[in-house]
Amino acid sequence: MTHFPITLYEIAYALSVVSLLAWTYWQDRPRFGEVLKQTFTSAFIVYLISVAAATSAWDIKIEVLLRDLLVMGVLGFAFRVLMHRHAWFLVGSLLLAGAFVWFFNAKVQPTFASAGHEWQLDEHGELLVEIREGVSPKAIQQIVEKYGLKVERAFYPANAEATNLDNYYVVDIPQSKMRHLKRIAKALVRTDAVVWVEENEVVTVAPLESAQLPPVQNKFGINDPGVEQLWGFEAMAINDLYNYLNNKDIKPKRKALIAILDTGVDGQHEDLRGNFKSLKGAHDSDPVGHGTHCAGIAGAVSNNGVGVASFSTDNRFVQITSIRVLNSMGSGTQRGIINGMIEAADKGADVLSMSLGGFSDRFKVKAYTDAVTYVTKAGGIVVAAAGNSSRNAKDYAPVNTPGVIGVSAIDHELNRAVFSNTVNDLPMGVAAPGVGIYSTIPGNKYNTFNGTSMATPYVAGLVGLLKSIRPELTAKQAYDILHQTGKNTRNTKETGKLIQPAAAVQQLIDK
Repeated sequence: MTHFPITLYEIAYALSVVSLLAWTYWQDRPRFGEVLKQTFTSAFIVYLISVAAATSAWDIKIEVLLRDLLVMGVLGFAFRVLMHRHAWFLVGSLLLAGAFVWFFNAKVQPTFASAGHEWQLDEHGELLVEIREGVSPKAIQQIVEKYGLKVERAFYPANAEATNLDNYYVVDIPQSKMRHLKRIAKALVRTDAVVWVEENEVVTVAPLESAQLPPVQNKFGINDPGVEQLWGFEAMAINDLYNYLNNKDIKPKRKALIAILDTGVDGQHEDLRGNFKSLKGAHDSDPVGHGTHCAGIAGAVSNNGVGVASFSTDNRFVQITSIRVLNSMGSGTQRGIINGMIEAADKGADVLSMSLGGFSDRFKVKAYTDAVTYVTKAGGIVVAAAGNSSRNAKDYAPVNTPGVIGVSAIDHELNRAVFSNTVNDLPMGVAAPGVGIYSTIPGNKYNTFNGTSMATPYVAGLVGLLKSIRPELTAKQAYDILHQTGKNTRNTKETGKLIQPAAAVQQLIDK
């Protein structure tokens, strides 16, 4: 996940606000006031141009414009009032400055960060285009020929009747024409044949190595030696979960399948193979280690005398599988990720664990939305990482996609991890341990990593457990249980509730 440099829009807006307030304060000084007036006018014109030139839809740009102007007006009015309240001027001005800094960082900065194309697009297919139902891609042939584009089908869902994903095409733009990217996208949108156009972004993940935290006492009644490194088991009260499952003799209706969409999984790892189901040989190795680490968190074999453990002592409830959507460099495209989601749904996955994502305009996730809808109709639940940029997860995809359960990371003191994005603006956000997480890596080895990537499979593992007991469980129902039974963190508003597996299973059984 990447921080983006400041944009012209941000500079122009900040300068407009500052020069407006300065002009208000020094307007009685003709020469200085005139300079500030001209500065404000110039900055404001640049601001308006930068909003108009942004790549978002016009309704979004109008919404942004109204929001920014409202804040500018409120700040100007409040500052003018303070100028006549000398006793409160200094304190009030500092409060206004603090409020503006918060607004700028939280609202202004993420608004059009996507407009700069600071992320990478797939060089073999920069755009995803949805063609209207029943219309042939030949309808855009004039644009294809004009720019020398290559067009091919993007997705092949098995149940095409249940989705419009089969109407998506990927458009490859020649390198010599990349400077016309926006023009090509606009030309496609203007045709009657095209419903939607969005960039086919590249996503990259990398394991964040961490020092091990102090060991905890193994009071869980299992013989896996690595459990002493799992501080999260104490935070999530896994001993209560094991006792409840065993004492109540809870049985699954069927074994739930958790698909790890990642860099692949070492399916022959000593602590995974007993719970691993292979869908395709190409998915069953992991040159990076990220996917294997996530797989161990979601579904390591418990009580086998090696490694770590997962959410049941007898391994009857879930099994894990791998769908490789990221390459040996930890990178993948939006198209590839969506194809992985389609494959998981078509193979009957109950839960998709997606420890990946990137900065993305939340108004440009239609393809992800269609993919999540397809998974949902197939009976699956999508769980995705909030992201590691210490920003707002609403600006990161696919976690900002409707229907996804988003996961933030907490540390061993139940604080939001310093790197974790916040989930307070997501419809379904929860928290799980994500700092100093010990799990499997390729070659029968183990290591400790940090990240919302590590928190995500904890939630996916629990959702899989719930789905094994009640297969018809929906994403909204699962989230409601996790939220209602979760534990407050030190930053609950930002992180969501910390999952408590025993309480979640008990509420599911008691309903």
